[in-house]
Amino acid sequence: MKLELRGITKRFGALVANDHIDLTVEPGEIHCLLGENGAGKSTLMNVLYGLYQADEGEILLDDVVQDFAGPGDAMKAGIGMVHQHFMLIPVFTVAENVMLGHEQTKFGGRLDLAAARAKVREISARFGFDLDPDALVEDLPVGVQQRVEIIKALSRDAKVLVFDEPTAVLTPQETDELMTIMRQLAESGTGIVFITHKLREVREVATRITVMRLGKVVGEAEPTASNAELASLMVGRSVELSVHKEAPTLTDNSLRVRDLTVSDPNGVVLVDHLDFEVRGGEVLAIAGVQGNGQTELTEALLGLQKRVSGSVELDGKEILGLSVRKVLDAGVGFVPEDRNVDGLVAEFSIAENLMLDRSGRGPFVKGSNLQLKFRDTFAEEKTKEFDVRAQGITTHVGRLSGGNQQKVVLARELSRDLRLFVAAQPTRGLDVGSIEFVHEQIIAARDSGVPVIVVSTELDEIVSLGDRIAVMYRGGIVGIVPASTPREILGLMMTGEAPPAEYLVDAQGASA
Repeated sequence: MKLELRGITKRFGALVANDHIDLTVEPGEIHCLLGENGAGKSTLMNVLYGLYQADEGEILLDDVVQDFAGPGDAMKAGIGMVHQHFMLIPVFTVAENVMLGHEQTKFGGRLDLAAARAKVREISARFGFDLDPDALVEDLPVGVQQRVEIIKALSRDAKVLVFDEPTAVLTPQETDELMTIMRQLAESGTGIVFITHKLREVREVATRITVMRLGKVVGEAEPTASNAELASLMVGRSVELSVHKEAPTLTDNSLRVRDLTVSDPNGVVLVDHLDFEVRGGEVLAIAGVQGNGQTELTEALLGLQKRVSGSVELDGKEILGLSVRKVLDAGVGFVPEDRNVDGLVAEFSIAENLMLDRSGRGPFVKGSNLQLKFRDTFAEEKTKEFDVRAQGITTHVGRLSGGNQQKVVLARELSRDLRLFVAAQPTRGLDVGSIEFVHEQIIAARDSGVPVIVVSTELDEIVSLGDRIAVMYRGGIVGIVPASTPREILGLMMTGEAPPAEYLVDAQGASA
């Protein structure tokens, strides 16, 4: 089935999210829709799926104009969507999730689970999914849960499948398996729209590439295009994609973590007896699928977790058990994984956000008086140094783009008298240009002799920034390996498999 979008325009007040978008997806092709967050990709697909109504333009299937009042109409017409955040009920079985929303009944009005099981088995056999229809979704690995989403769409006779950032929560091996599945679907005649911002995946699987920027289609490219060419189209200028750093020059500064354990209120261990050291002048990058204890680890280092035991020494002084303010005063800079929830106050100005956590002492406060002149001078200097693009320092942070919000967080945290820098998901939701800037700042902190910990689910980022890589799985560290470790080894570690002995390095710090 051929899909065609003609002149799709979608406005939200004065914001034009989609500006006269034209897009064609032929049967059996994988058409990649590439662009940074905010480019309008997901809005366009939500229009296609009936979640939004276009202000202008038409949707055609096999040259017939469609009028989708909602997702139900889109599904009936043969449109399926695999969302980034799975639309599954964890306590239901695979078969129950697959039939949800279009339940079949038999005599007496009872649910025909046998028919749902048969459908799951039939589709699984066709694509080699090896799925048990009676398995509970909550017991399945993330990559297998995604297959359930695909089966849901195929069970409703989807002829066009939209994958919206499908690899965000997958290990490298699961990502490779998804690429294989997408190729199989295309070979069977299914048209695929693949939404992503990851250049490596685009070049690996796409038949055609359409690039969006600021709500418009800015160009098309072949899969043979280089990463630099694709990034340039996405951002509108040339971008340095590789991280340049010299070999680490280690200092005597250090963070030593011993037997660190974090539990939840029910006593479930979330961080399991961790031991590692980070020396000044190196980056320890912590990899792993989201939800394996990385969040709790960074929060424990900052003093946000209460049910902790073990030891965390910064330059020989114990900081575990200190209040958050005292940890920050000890010289810890912290970029939280959710800047909107934990890093910024959206209703505060840029200047006010840049002095958060420092309002109790000089130089921002003298006696009981806020030093407004110093605050504003400091804010002007930092917005210029970190290239925060706004109308002025009185602009509310909530009005800034994601990249500029993250620059405000970085400007505040890196302007401390740092003894340790911890950055959790530092480039989540940022465009390629902003990622380039953030990476430069992280390496600059490392080169200043500060111990740096970077937590990320982006494997490319982990490999680029890390001098050593620690992989977490179910709260523990599977192993600590050099940044040169092959991706396939790192991927296996992310599933809990220990690396070959020759890849392991000392947990006590990088070699000089």
